[in-house]
Amino acid sequence: MVVGVCRVELRLPGNGSLKEKRQTVKSMLARLHKEYNVGIAEVGHQDVWQGAILGIVAVSVDADYVHGLLTRVVQTIENGHWAVEVLDYAIELV
Repeated sequence: MVVGVCRVELRLPGNGSLKEKRQTVKSMLARLHKEYNVGIAEVGHQDVWQGAILGIVAVSVDADYVHGLLTRVVQTIENGHWAVEVLDYAIELV
């Protein structure tokens, strides 16, 4: 069994309030969970208007599959319709 963990740091430049940020993040989390069947949550910067840290988890028997899946999730965040900027991300396989 392989567990993949991805930490993604985001900048949300267009947000002027926590309410706007939460709407954007909630929409993103729901779509990514539905599209990729991964566990995903906001795990940091909850009180920062223009920043967020996401934790994403996937489990499989194939390490290459898990790494590729998490990479595709990050690419979807970067190229999606959300007004976000990926500052940094890291993938770890356990």
